[in-house]
Amino acid sequence: MNTKLDSYKAYHSLLLVEDDPRLSKLISNYINKRGFDVSVEQRGDVAVDRILREQPDLVILDLMLPGMNGLDVCRKVRVGYDGPILMLTALDEDVEQVVGLEIGADDYVTKPVEPRVLLARVKALIRRVGKEGRRFDNDDVIHVLNKGICIDSGARELRMAGQSVKLTTSEFDLLWLLASNAGTIYSRDELCQTLSGLPYDGVDRSMDIRVSRLRKLLNDDPDEPALIKTVRGRGYLFAKQQT
Repeated sequence: MNTKLDSYKAYHSLLLVEDDPRLSKLISNYINKRGFDVSVEQRGDVAVDRILREQPDLVILDLMLPGMNGLDVCRKVRVGYDGPILMLTALDEDVEQVVGLEIGADDYVTKPVEPRVLLARVKALIRRVGKEGRRFDNDDVIHVLNKGICIDSGARELRMAGQSVKLTTSEFDLLWLLASNAGTIYSRDELCQTLSGLPYDGVDRSMDIRVSRLRKLLNDDPDEPALIKTVRGRGYLFAKQQT
């Protein structure tokens, strides 16, 4: 018996929103055989209701859809869906990739997509939210007193001046990793390896986008950040003196 494969046999629910019948069949068959209960939806407008009603463990969301595009679907469901969203985008849709991450997508994969690469991203996202053992599952709380910031790993929550700030799964994991290792410089490759288990490919901008969004949410001056600093040529760090 293949124990590595069986470890995913909790049958996590996954909704694939894709209007290309050939691609949706290829993806759903491949992932379904590897321990996921995959449902397919072709229309973006119908997908909004299904995501909010069914609350799948994960959503794979194509960008170009009939009825409603993927960006609008992502924006609408984020008010009532906290699960990870993985977007499918074309190679020339760099702007859409950035916007997708800013409005609540957790990750993206470019087309043409290899099923094994997509599966690796899906498993990484599932691990992050605790479906197979949360990566950050202790009850530590980090306070940045002079900023009124509280980062609670047990609740997986960021609070600013007592108010909860909504973060995606990927944004919280990045913030916790940096803040819980304040003063440590993480390169893009180390961030990718630690958070997704995949190497940095040299062109992926998702980490930079998440850092930019975290700075905005933390009221950290992007020109002279006091919390999440850029170390030129090396990576990012959370300033130790602030914790």
